[in-house]
Amino acid sequence: PPPAPQDKPQPAMKSGIQPLPLLNQSLHGPRPLTALTRDAVGLAQGPVELTLAEAELARQMHVCSDCRYCDGFCAVFPLTGRRPPGSKADLHYLANLCHSCGACLHVCQYVPPHELAVTLPQAMARVRGQTYVDYAWPAALGALYQRNGLTLSLALAAALTLFLGLIALLNGSLSAPPQGGGFYAIFPHHWLVSLFAPVFLFALLALGIGVRRFWRDVTPGAPVRVGQISGDMALAATADILRLTYLDGGRGVSCSDPDPDSDAAAAPWRRRCHHATFYGFLLCFAATSVATAYHYLGWAAPYDLPSLPKLLGVAGGLSLLGGTAGLFALNLKRHPLHGEVTQNPMDRGFMALLFFTSLSGLALWLGRGTAALPTLMAAHLGLVMALFLTLPYGKFAHGIFRSAALLKWALEKRQTREIPPGSH
Repeated sequence: PPPAPQDKPQPAMKSGIQPLPLLNQSLHGPRPLTALTRDAVGLAQGPVELTLAEAELARQMHVCSDCRYCDGFCAVFPLTGRRPPGSKADLHYLANLCHSCGACLHVCQYVPPHELAVTLPQAMARVRGQTYVDYAWPAALGALYQRNGLTLSLALAAALTLFLGLIALLNGSLSAPPQGGGFYAIFPHHWLVSLFAPVFLFALLALGIGVRRFWRDVTPGAPVRVGQISGDMALAATADILRLTYLDGGRGVSCSDPDPDSDAAAAPWRRRCHHATFYGFLLCFAATSVATAYHYLGWAAPYDLPSLPKLLGVAGGLSLLGGTAGLFALNLKRHPLHGEVTQNPMDRGFMALLFFTSLSGLALWLGRGTAALPTLMAAHLGLVMALFLTLPYGKFAHGIFRSAALLKWALEKRQTREIPPGSH
């Protein structure tokens, strides 16, 4: 049937968002098969109520899909131009694809005081924070961490440190520390394995369940299997993840300073701090893995320079220390419309745990052979355990969901190239 006349009022969706006229949608070209599949699934399942944050993001993205000024900034805008978002899954996908660089905010002609009031980075951040709760497992822990991330992280670390300190006191190693810095004389290796292995496996399970739910929602219809993801798709997504490609706002720099015209706005400090934090975490994890292999090969801890575990651990600890300190400083002075202020406790809680974990790890190395060693070890292990218990509910989960969104974006780019022009 012919499209409805443009002067005829269109029916409102259940969320209250007015869909774009059919003529406007047709200006963006033929709709991809994934969009048609999503619509069919939505019709079969019935209307889904959007939250206020999702409805506001949908409104703003419809403005962006008509404007198209920011198409060259990142992956969000060309995707929106081809398919204006209309479902919860679309909005969750776009919110996690957004790197919140803030570049679009400072060039947009519709920001307040314009009546359209487009503040896209903030709207994206609100929905992105909501996905951490929606896909968290168990859900109650996700909601608790979002509301009280900093307090919960530090309280959990303090409680676990106290618990480990009491264990060391009861077995006598707190008052009479071992000579030579023998860590396993304070906490036996098998005891540490029995304590930390369940925590680590729980974190993997919770993250796996969360990202599986997210992937299932943003890829409607038949699920995408690993065999359907080609090598070039995986490499493209991996490169975008490791290089933080879309954090530069399409300008080769990084997030805008509160004053976008200042010299600091062009300095990629947030990108550098993200890289230092990410690669520092990987180096520390590699150090722990290598040390575990050494232990089972008969080379007992502690290790010293220039051993591989120590080289990896010191490099990772210093990188984590500098990266998290820089991110915390940038978070304090960030433009208020670049993010959602209610998420600051969650963000800062994760940064604080990473910072104090790396600081205590370096202090543990320097404190070998001193009376402070048992206390330092209890503090470090308490922080590590608190970090892994909270990984599935904050900024680490954000990294996992963003990686999944970038993989889907690589998949969509391939599907778009395979659809002949003019076909549906």
